[in-house]
Amino acid sequence: MSANDRYDYIIVGGGSSACVVAEKLVRDGKARVLLLERGPAKANPIMSFPAGYMKFLAKDTYLTMHQTKPQPQLNGRGPIVPQGKVLGGGSTVNAMVYMRGQAADFDLWNKLISPKGSNDGAWSYADLLPYFKAQEDNDHLAGEFHGVGGPLKISHLGHTSPMTRTYVKTLQGMGIPYNPDFNGARQFGVGFMQHTIDWKTKRRSSAVDAFLAPVMNDPLLSIETEATVTAIRMDGERAAGVDYVRNGSRMSASAGEIILAAGAYQTPKLLMLSGIGPDDELTKHDIQKKVVLPGVGKNLQDHYECPVVATTKGSFGYYGADKGWPMIKAGLQYLLFKSGPVSTTGVETCAFFDPDGNNDYPTIQMFCVPTVYLDRDVMGAEPGDGVTINSLLLRPKARGSVRLGSKDPFENPIVDTQIFGHPDDLRLTMAGFRFARTVLDASPMRDLINKEIFPGADVTSDEAIAAHCKRTVKTGYHPVGTCKMGHDSDREAVLDTSLRVRGTRGLRVVDASLMPTIVSGNTNAAVMAAASKAADLILGYIGHIS
Repeated sequence: MSANDRYDYIIVGGGSSACVVAEKLVRDGKARVLLLERGPAKANPIMSFPAGYMKFLAKDTYLTMHQTKPQPQLNGRGPIVPQGKVLGGGSTVNAMVYMRGQAADFDLWNKLISPKGSNDGAWSYADLLPYFKAQEDNDHLAGEFHGVGGPLKISHLGHTSPMTRTYVKTLQGMGIPYNPDFNGARQFGVGFMQHTIDWKTKRRSSAVDAFLAPVMNDPLLSIETEATVTAIRMDGERAAGVDYVRNGSRMSASAGEIILAAGAYQTPKLLMLSGIGPDDELTKHDIQKKVVLPGVGKNLQDHYECPVVATTKGSFGYYGADKGWPMIKAGLQYLLFKSGPVSTTGVETCAFFDPDGNNDYPTIQMFCVPTVYLDRDVMGAEPGDGVTINSLLLRPKARGSVRLGSKDPFENPIVDTQIFGHPDDLRLTMAGFRFARTVLDASPMRDLINKEIFPGADVTSDEAIAAHCKRTVKTGYHPVGTCKMGHDSDREAVLDTSLRVRGTRGLRVVDASLMPTIVSGNTNAAVMAAASKAADLILGYIGHIS
């Protein structure tokens, strides 16, 4: 098929949600689908190794680096926020953690999107659990909360460090119970995280591997990579097609329905470039108004984390494992036996809790990274043997935004994170930081610790801790919410509960933009489950899970 053909569906973006939706539309709907991804078709083979993603964390090879708007509440800092730019999106470049979030997160969606006084939004945890289970092929969990035999491989890591195991034991001694399944009945506790890794091959199970690969050679599916969509073509209120640039050539394609899956930054940007968005934003950039929707680009949410760093009395983690003989030895062990340091992502454990004591609904996810993990320009110290404990805020109250930088479709949007824009966000982050310090000083963790080096044991006052958090806070790489779904009475709801863009026909959003509120954990799992439900909505399959 050529790009001038008319398709049943055009999917803009090639990340996790796009892969899930494309597979269902082709397999179940027998539809002609064009998928357009602005990044390359494949990542370096190293990215398929569990430890491989760390080689590319700070590079723009497969990431778009968004320089965010300077934040007055961070003393002018504007942290860089990356987004995947490769087929498979975040699932190809992320740390592979499989974390759904709390049941209450999805029940809140249902409440927010339902008509006032009802609870019939059809996006509750009970509504989404069958989708989670249908996608999942878990290496050892089954029953009420887990699936076996699905396309997405879920497993525990092939290696854990002594520091990781010490952290888990320490928190149990501090009253945080051991939780064998963060995606089960309760999130509160400490334990080992599951990952989207195939337990047989010990390789990444990306959305491409799980969903797109089985239909990759189907003649109904056309995939074009390194293709940047510049506009949605509107015929009145109907989305008729897209314009895009590939290999320097301007191209266009038409379809019965356009499905946006470009992520929480690029999806609202494309809508606004196409004349769908807030009145003032379209006026500012002299864009012809097609549909005025005040909520496009609003409601941005992300997870944010702050560290405490200590050196250790020996090597209990992974410092130096990526260089010289240790790297060669680890590589050989992985290639020959699928074990050792290469079979881990390096972040193997976390704990969920609430500093305010409501542990039925944790607000902090606290990671243990078994090395000195922080940019030396921020910390002022060299990497070495140590441990970094990051306290991540699960549900910030502040709301940021995404706006256009210009009418140029190749220019990144202006991302205003509003980190610590609500006082409660800073308060909870500081409480998480303080608790992380008590972990370093508790047995058996303290037996491994030499000393805290960042921010340093002398940083104790509220003012000093707040300054540390403002100086070091960084993204958890989970932006959501910028085209949220909602009820008719919600003026800033961009989507209806079937994910159709309000005021239009033939236009939907299926990526993380759709979330009215962020989920309490790594967002990739929730994005894939929501996308699977979205595909059923598109095909009219609601009533049974396909």
